[in-house]
Amino acid sequence: MSKHRILVPEAREEVNQLKAKVAHTTDPNEAKYEIAKEHGIHLRRGYNGDLKAKDAGKVGGNIGGSMVREFVEIAKQNLTNEE
Repeated sequence: MSKHRILVPEAREEVNQLKAKVAHTTDPNEAKYEIAKEHGIHLRRGYNGDLKAKDAGKVGGNIGGSMVREFVEIAKQNLTNEE
C-alpha cells in the first residue's frame, strides 16, 4: 500500500496537467525525464538505483517546487477575482 493517499481524486487530472506544464511537456509521465534532461542528469526508465540522492532531489524538488509556486499563483488569482 502506498503511503501517499490521493485526498481529492477528482483533482488528479488537473494536477497531472500542471505537472506537465511546469516541466514544459505535454505528458505528465515524461515530466521527470524532461527536468532530468534540463539538469544534465541521466535518468533512465526503470531502475535508477545508482542515481545519487542529490540528483534525484534536483529532479523531484524542481517539479514539486514549481508546482507549489504555480498553486500559490492560482490561489492569489482566485482570491483577487473573489474581491
